[in-house]
Amino acid sequence: MMSNEDEEEEKNTSVTPETASAYLDPNYWNKRFALEEHYEWLKDYSHFRHIIRNQIGVTDTVLEIGCGNSRLCEGLYGDGITQITSIDLSPAAVERMEMRLLGGGFEGIKVLGADMLNLPFDKESFDVVIEKGTMDVLFVDSGDPWNPKPETVDKVMSMLENVHEVLKPNGVFISISFGQPHFRRPLFEGRRSFTWSVETNTFGDGFHYFIYTLKKGKRSPNSEQCKSEKIETPSICYLQDELEGEDYIFRMAVEELQI
Repeated sequence: MMSNEDEEEEKNTSVTPETASAYLDPNYWNKRFALEEHYEWLKDYSHFRHIIRNQIGVTDTVLEIGCGNSRLCEGLYGDGITQITSIDLSPAAVERMEMRLLGGGFEGIKVLGADMLNLPFDKESFDVVIEKGTMDVLFVDSGDPWNPKPETVDKVMSMLENVHEVLKPNGVFISISFGQPHFRRPLFEGRRSFTWSVETNTFGDGFHYFIYTLKKGKRSPNSEQCKSEKIETPSICYLQDELEGEDYIFRMAVEELQI
C-alpha cells in the first residue's frame, strides 16, 4: 500500500511534462489543473512575505495573475488583504480554485478566467498586481536570453502594458521570478510609457528567486543605464530538495532551450 508521500510524489510526476515546450500549451495546463490539487512555483507565501507584505495595504485591491492552484491568495487573505481578484487562463484552474476558496470560507476573493495578454479590466482598477512564475512561462523556447525571439518580447511587452494600464497611478506590480535582473530589467523598462521604478530583492536558501517591485509613478533615475548593465547576482548552490523539485526542472529545461 502506498504512503501519502508516495502518492503525492506519483501525482506530481504524472503532471510533469516530458519537454519544457509543453508549458506553452494551454491544454497541458488545463489537464494538469484537472488532476493536481496544489503546487507552489517559486515557494509559498511564507518564504517571501517579509519582502512584499509592506507593499500591500489591507484596503488595497489586488489582482493575482496566473493563480493556477497556488495558495498565494489565501496567504494574502490571512494577512487581512481581502479585496483580491485571481485570474487564470485555464478553466479547470478557475473551477477548482473557486471550489477550494468556497470550501475554505475565503469570502470576497473573486476568481475569473482571463488572459494576461488581454486583461478584461478598466484602466487604473487595481492598487497591486502580483504574479508568481507566470511571466516566466513566456520565456519557454525564447532563444538567446540576451536576445530573446521577437515573438517572446512581443508577448512579454503585451503583458507588461496590460499590467501598467490596470494599475492605479501609484500602484505596485510585484513579479516573482526565476529571471535574473540583467534579463528582466530591460523588459520592465522597455517602454517610455512605463512610468514605474524597479527594485530587486532575492529570497531562497540555495536556489535563488527574484522579486521585482515596480512602483508606478516615477521611472528609476538610472533606467536607461540599466538596459546595458550587468547586475551581480548571488551565487547559486542547490539544496537536495530543490534539485528534486519541478522548479529546478523547469529552470534547467528553459535554459537548455535558450542555448
